[in-house]
Amino acid sequence: MKSITHSVPLFLKKSFKIVSVLILILMCNSCQNTKQQGSTTIQNEGLKSDENWQSLFNGKDLDDWIVKIHHHDVGDNYANTFRVIDGAIQVNYDGYDTFDERYGHLFYKEPFSSYHLKFTYRFTDQWMKDAPGYTYRNSGVMFHSQDPATILKEQDWPISVEFQMLAEDQPGQPRPTGNMCSPGTEVFYQGQMDPRHCINSSSDTYKWNEWVIAELIVHQDSLVIHKINGKQVLEYTKPQIGGGVTNGYDPKIKQDGKRLTEGYIGLQAEGQGVEFKDIMIKELK
Repeated sequence: MKSITHSVPLFLKKSFKIVSVLILILMCNSCQNTKQQGSTTIQNEGLKSDENWQSLFNGKDLDDWIVKIHHHDVGDNYANTFRVIDGAIQVNYDGYDTFDERYGHLFYKEPFSSYHLKFTYRFTDQWMKDAPGYTYRNSGVMFHSQDPATILKEQDWPISVEFQMLAEDQPGQPRPTGNMCSPGTEVFYQGQMDPRHCINSSSDTYKWNEWVIAELIVHQDSLVIHKINGKQVLEYTKPQIGGGVTNGYDPKIKQDGKRLTEGYIGLQAEGQGVEFKDIMIKELK
């Protein structure tokens, strides 16, 4: 039996090509819309998470904060060391004659466990010359700290972990900020207990009067991350009570080896003027 070959008219071939192109265009538009919808969903989720941020500082007063200064009772804000100036919490020493080791801390009124903390800081040109040399352009934020009510009058630093802030000392010499220091505590760094009191971060060096955005991400006692101006600069694990540096504490409080899963947040004053603003926190599940 002979096969019969049907020829397809040219206009039908062209029509088929046009229809095929239209189908491809529609499919691509559909894929693009799906991607945009997915991106919008992610952005919306981000907006939802932003709603969980709360301010720890109202920009007006220190009503939600507790002062503890070495040589003074809890609540005694000696010489108005901590004050509110132009919407920022300022550490100011214009009421001091001598520093006399008055290491101070301003604690938020309640403890936190897992959270993301953000704050902005810069140093001022005040520095008490009778303070130790290492305090020059040096301050910090303490976290997982003991309750300020348990800090004795002659205790110098709270048992806590410190997000240390530094600024340039000598031009051209690196001096990173966002470091970790450990008064009465210890941490694991790169998988093992680190004996150093302070561990430097990988951050850049900043001028003393430059506003810097700092972030602290704490997952109870499992992981701690430091960020400076949006960049991660340090990571460590297993914060716990131990080690030295802190003096004058109640022995019942310093239980070496106890993992720190929560604690108070405190702004530091150790002879160098500094300002804090935009102090925000988001609790993490």
